[in-house]
Amino acid sequence: HAVGSQVGDVLLYYCYCEVRDPEKLCAWQKALCQHLHLTGKVRVASEGINGTVGGSKVATSLYIKVMLSQPLFKNILCQEDFKSSAGGAHCFPDLRVGVFKEIVPMGIDPKIVSYKETGTHLSPQEFHREVEQYLSQATQGQSDTILLDCRNFYESKIGHFQGCLAPDIRKFSYFPSYIDENLEIFKDKRVLMYCTGGIRCERGSAYLRSKAVCREVYQLKGGIHKYLEEFPDGFYRGKLFVFDDRYAICSNEDIISACRYCGVLWDQYKLCSSQHCRQLVLTCPSCCNKGLTACCPVCQEKELKVTSRASEQILKEECECTKRRPRVPIERVSPRMLDTGK
Repeated sequence: HAVGSQVGDVLLYYCYCEVRDPEKLCAWQKALCQHLHLTGKVRVASEGINGTVGGSKVATSLYIKVMLSQPLFKNILCQEDFKSSAGGAHCFPDLRVGVFKEIVPMGIDPKIVSYKETGTHLSPQEFHREVEQYLSQATQGQSDTILLDCRNFYESKIGHFQGCLAPDIRKFSYFPSYIDENLEIFKDKRVLMYCTGGIRCERGSAYLRSKAVCREVYQLKGGIHKYLEEFPDGFYRGKLFVFDDRYAICSNEDIISACRYCGVLWDQYKLCSSQHCRQLVLTCPSCCNKGLTACCPVCQEKELKVTSRASEQILKEECECTKRRPRVPIERVSPRMLDTGK
């Protein structure tokens, strides 16, 4: 209908709180989204709620109003906690609301590592000052600080803070193993952590703190999303990856990544053309026209072979790209990754 066709918004938010009856909250949430013709994904758990939803401007502002008046979130969730960007219901294929164990899939029981043990939150201004100081110290080679990106490799590839350490992981559930494997890097360091909207830092910082090796752990409140609202030309360069059909949102014109095939500057992701692959690929228009549309040669080959129903399971996400990123990263952090990213 007409409302849905207008340019609208995509909202990103989360709220950690005690949910006694996740099933009930889930049913309420589903009804609310359907009523407002919102699409997107909402995760509900006994530890809270995490959502990204799209719809008309009228619908998204009503959604925020209703969420803020929901007794469960009283005095915890506030207007500031909703990050919004231009989009709408068309940014998601459908609406998915479900009950999960964790509201962000780190793969560690919330009872073992709780969001309550999180790092110190820094406002975008405070974080900006910290990064500025870190970059000026790092150029003199005397920094006791690590700027840690806790997103996946394909997110940090197209946009990141200058001088960050970006783990080569493809799922947030690999983050704990990454920390375990690289504990010596974090020893006695001040860690500045960031992610898209702040939620991965809530659990990620708690996990890092539970290892008791860092001097201090800080996190960017509201994530890159909030930082870019205040510092569109700050220390974050490139695009911000988002988990919907837009793939990325832009705050500055920098392109920091390249086409996988010819190396020309390019940062527009496409889904790998091989049917069973869920990898994203950076392939520029001219390489696309040459038929280079898969994430790697293995997938390019696979695409050419017409696959039978029977082999579907075996073919699921198996290629060079996935083999390069096992659960426990093999490669240690090289000094190259710690340079100031200029």
